[in-house]
Parts: sequence; structure tokens; C-alpha cells
Amino acid sequence: MALLITDECINCDVCEPECPNEAIFLGAEIYEIDPNKCTECVGHFDEPQCVQVCPVACIPVDPQHRETRETLWEKYNRLQAVIPVVRVR
Repeated sequence: MALLITDECINCDVCEPECPNEAIFLGAEIYEIDPNKCTECVGHFDEPQCVQVCPVACIPVDPQHRETRETLWEKYNRLQAVIPVVRVR
């Protein structure tokens, strides 16, 4: 499940730097979360860091992007994949 920032967001700027996947960005009016990058902090922390620091509690689960914990782990692994460097001699 990806998370969603609702229109109750006050643009306090505390959530964006807490996201280990860089999924949070400033949208046209409020901060937004890219569901393709959000793993709810699976693989990094026990709980979503943005939810922990949000002073107005405006970050629920996005009903349009429900995912299992297994799917979140797969997304985490995909996001963390490092492409090996091949050196040609």
C-alpha cells in the first residue's frame, strides 16, 4: 500500500526529508507521494516515517494503491537494486 497526503497538508516540510525512497515531493498545492516509490518504509523502518513526523495526521493509506507487505518488499528490493558496473578492457 502506498500512502497518500490529503488536502489537510499544511506544507510544513517535515515529511519530505524523512522519506528514504524520495517518494515525497512538493506538488502544485501540497506535498504528494509517488506510489511507485512508496514502500511505507518497508525495508528501512518498522513504521512509515512521514506518518510519524506529520503534525496534522494527513497521511493515510492510499485506497487506490493497496499492496501486500510482500509486494512492498518487492518494490523496496527493486528500488534498491544496484546496476553493476561492467568494465571493458
